[in-house]
Amino acid sequence: MKILLVCSGGMSTAIIVKAIEQQAAKTGRDLTVKSVGSGEFADTVKGGWDIALVAPQVRHRLAEFQAAAAEAGVPVALIPPQGYSPLGGAIILAEIDKILG
Repeated sequence: MKILLVCSGGMSTAIIVKAIEQQAAKTGRDLTVKSVGSGEFADTVKGGWDIALVAPQVRHRLAEFQAAAAEAGVPVALIPPQGYSPLGGAIILAEIDKILG
């Protein structure tokens, strides 16, 4: 599974990337997680991602991210606030499972 995260500059979601990767390792899930800034999102989302997640600080741009992702056929969801922490990997993966089935 390929998960793309977007935040303002791509830096704050680096912590979330680690949290997701650590949780995936604990549960034996094979995935790729990448974090990008909002300016890189439209081009990067075209790279065959399974889902794109939007950080809380850029949720006001959700419609913009959804439009770019729709062209690539990638679903978009907000990162739940309770998952936006170094310990939020399990919460985020559970949310992804709900969205993707």
